[in-house]
Amino acid sequence: MVTNITSLGRSGLSDWLIQRVSAVILALYTLFIVAYLLFNPGLDYATWSGLFAQTWMRVFSLLAFVSLAAHAWIGLWTVTTDYLKSTSTRVGAQIAIILAIFVFLIWGIQVLWGA
Repeated sequence: MVTNITSLGRSGLSDWLIQRVSAVILALYTLFIVAYLLFNPGLDYATWSGLFAQTWMRVFSLLAFVSLAAHAWIGLWTVTTDYLKSTSTRVGAQIAIILAIFVFLIWGIQVLWGA
């Protein structure tokens, strides 16, 4: 049996499940935001800020951020393992992807929960 060092011990079933669950969470978040924008045509900064000041919205947004990070990583891991045959190129690309996803996730959390 061949073990891919970049798979991080995941199975295809767990990847599939994470992709589906994260897609559902992202779809629900997107539908909520679109509905909120449609039902609040005179939206101003105070109303928008008030929405994101509520704990449930921050938790929902955090869940969406984490879902986006997981969804992106699994999708890009699949693409890199399928199309980048050189191990050094693949690992380099995957490290760059991990760093970018990590930075965007931390930045999103900082924006969401920061002062």
